[in-house]
Amino acid sequence: MKHVLVREIVQLCERNKDGSFSTQAARKDILIQAGKQLLEIGRFRNMGVTGLKPKHVQFLVNQWQKVDRLSDATIKNRIAHLRWWADKINKQNVIPKTNAELGVSRRKYVTNQNKAIRISDEILKNIKDERLRCSIELQRAFGLRREEALKFQPSYALAGGYPGIVRLKASWCKGGRAREIPILNDYQKAVLARAAMLAGAGSMIPAGQRYVERLKQYENTTNFLGLSRLHGLRHAYAQDRYKELTSWECPARGGPTNKQLDPEQKEADRSARLTISNELGHNRENITAVYLGR
Repeated sequence: MKHVLVREIVQLCERNKDGSFSTQAARKDILIQAGKQLLEIGRFRNMGVTGLKPKHVQFLVNQWQKVDRLSDATIKNRIAHLRWWADKINKQNVIPKTNAELGVSRRKYVTNQNKAIRISDEILKNIKDERLRCSIELQRAFGLRREEALKFQPSYALAGGYPGIVRLKASWCKGGRAREIPILNDYQKAVLARAAMLAGAGSMIPAGQRYVERLKQYENTTNFLGLSRLHGLRHAYAQDRYKELTSWECPARGGPTNKQLDPEQKEADRSARLTISNELGHNRENITAVYLGR
């Protein structure tokens, strides 16, 4: 039997369907877990969803830092979900305006660690589901997120009289930000042709199947093949684009760091990063350091 707090958290999430399916699912899981952590210590057993207070937020942050030993980036994401909770109960002031006031460091984007992955055609051939295989190829070809690749609808993406451009619908994308990605090579064209043939007027999710079911199938298949970190395909796309736009490798792939560039090269570097950021759907130049290094 669910405690009243957990039950009310579930109800709050189900009444408010903000963001993409993945965002909703992650938010619900994190907030349920937070509710259970509050209940476990006994002091907050009489708490309901509208009873969120600064002491509860600080307790959770301390738990995540000192007991669970989560990274600052993960804690920052969890605090964002707590902010959503506070906003929905009209108690925004229970959470400080900055994460630093909660003792959480600012996220560091620069690592110069190469997290790109490459998947050979031979490995992809082991995926018997043609639509699923093509969705992963869309990730590889255009740097798409998982949800974007699964919800991809060729008839929309290639319609509207925009030659050389793939359009992504806002409802497919993180944060509801629609975007466009250029079609630059024959491989991309071939993947799009296969996607159009398989999906017809629909999406890469087969008719009669829900996204949540398709996502589970995707996870099961990729985990079975040892392909559990396909976000690295976005890193590979970003790094390839960087070299195309600048003519040299990015720092994460052994190229020159920002300090080693002359003024003209720095301008080319900044322009390339802005382009790549927009193509990945971030619209922030600084986050490209995650993919490219600095």
